[in-house]
Amino acid sequence: MTAVPPVVELVDAGYAYENGPPVLTGVTFGVRPGRALALLGRNGSGKTTLLRLLSGGLRPSAGELRLDGIPVGRGRAALTRLRTSVQLVLQDPDDQLFAASVGQDVSFGPVNLGLPEEEVARRVTEALAALGITALRDRPTHLLSYGQRKRAAIAGAVAMRPRILVLDEPTAGLDPHGQEQLLEVLAGLRASGTTVVMATHDVDLALRWADDAAILTPDGPRTGPAHRLLADGGLLAAAGLRRPWGQAAARVLRAHGLLDGAARGPRTAEELLWWAAGDATADAGGGSRPGREPGGESGGGPGRENAAARSPGPGAPPGGAGAAVPD
Repeated sequence: MTAVPPVVELVDAGYAYENGPPVLTGVTFGVRPGRALALLGRNGSGKTTLLRLLSGGLRPSAGELRLDGIPVGRGRAALTRLRTSVQLVLQDPDDQLFAASVGQDVSFGPVNLGLPEEEVARRVTEALAALGITALRDRPTHLLSYGQRKRAAIAGAVAMRPRILVLDEPTAGLDPHGQEQLLEVLAGLRASGTTVVMATHDVDLALRWADDAAILTPDGPRTGPAHRLLADGGLLAAAGLRRPWGQAAARVLRAHGLLDGAARGPRTAEELLWWAAGDATADAGGGSRPGREPGGESGGGPGRENAAARSPGPGAPPGGAGAAVPD
């Protein structure tokens, strides 16, 4: 089966900041549509630089950036084509928000595309709804909570209707509830057809959320299915990352004969509790086996697929219609 070509791709790319050593050298890295991709690496490994290169915020000092297989030029038209396909949301929303109100900030990108007023209004309305912050449309940005500012910054990118949404440490600074709300929003965006790339050093988050992973090591990025790369202890050590909790828990369960070898095992503490409750039911009534969903296939537990099924669709705020605006 032929692999799906990447939407955006760096080919043999390198970058060094002025008067500094190379940050990235000879990197070939692409983002394919429809896959949740986690970019992992220690602080200072080049994650943010790589994201800025992919989105056109930086120009490679060597190699090239391609969009749909075509090198991205330096002209205004080429950069506009790139930025309507790939949008980057920075780690700190205060580096991105600047307008007086949320609605004005979200409208900035579409207005600068020269879109008709009606289309700009439609995109703003849809983006605010997708992020669950419709009620904040007229609120001054300086009166938002940190979590609300994060959502407003993402809404500004979503209003551009990119094919690829690139997020730099989007869960940084959020409490656990805020993180879960953000993951529900991302599930809704993915359901609407947006490919999401997330830079993080949180291996537990990457394991539970991502389809694929790209791990930055001193020898360059290693890419592949997230669950496989995050089970590679040597690779994680080379990248300065720890082993995910879920991988360690599955290893212990298998060692004690409590988890089938083919089953993926729990990836969060909540999944472990669900799994244990299911196992107890099986022991008492002959129901499900360890590592299997009751009545389902191998690899059970409430993973990404079930979480996505519970998440709101595009245009609906988390929690359903009329849900309170999150912090």
